[in-house]
Amino acid sequence: MEDKNSMSDETENIISMPLIGDDAPSFTAITTQGKVDFPKDYKGKWVILFSHPSDFTPVCTTEFMTFASMADEFKDMNTELIGLSIDSLHSHIAWLRAIKNYEWKEMKNIDVKFPVIEDLKMDVARKYGMIQPKQSDTSAVRAVFIIDPKGKIRSILYYPQSTGRNMQEIKRMIAALQKADDEKVATPANWMPGDDVIVPPANTCEMAEERTKNQEGMNCLDWYLCFKKDKK
Repeated sequence: MEDKNSMSDETENIISMPLIGDDAPSFTAITTQGKVDFPKDYKGKWVILFSHPSDFTPVCTTEFMTFASMADEFKDMNTELIGLSIDSLHSHIAWLRAIKNYEWKEMKNIDVKFPVIEDLKMDVARKYGMIQPKQSDTSAVRAVFIIDPKGKIRSILYYPQSTGRNMQEIKRMIAALQKADDEKVATPANWMPGDDVIVPPANTCEMAEERTKNQEGMNCLDWYLCFKKDKK
């Protein structure tokens, strides 16, 4: 028979996390910008909720400098940033103040104005599956949740602790999701704003036949794979 204590330990280590399409788990938290009631406070906006392993660590510092330097770009896309780690509010404040004195890749005097969540009890981190014991049971992995204006999770990205995130890819993901929502299209591999987009596939035999004969406004490689110019 399997040992009951072993089964109990395995159960405790099961990671629970929301999935794409789920409602973003709600929470209230203290942050470097005051109290946050999520997602209520962000209704009507896109949100990048991301976790980092710890304050005053090298990779995290470069990520925060880069996110903060791009904050206005994200705002122009109706997108807000929220950071999280299992550190105290005072640790967050001290670290963000230190970041102002750093210079890296032409970034300097960086003022991190987006909120950073204090999560010492790991309440938020556990709701979002940011704690993965085989990496660490005392710090979060590099998780990224993209949440839409209706509070739905639209994308989930996870990075190991040793690898810094590609912020341009996160920005591209927001642009692609917004494009899909606004124009009811899909985006191909390596799509960038301005590139051709994919027209929804034909869903009847008649429509498929028509597309092979009439490609006005489209470039079709086959009946199910048609592109059109991006409206921009």
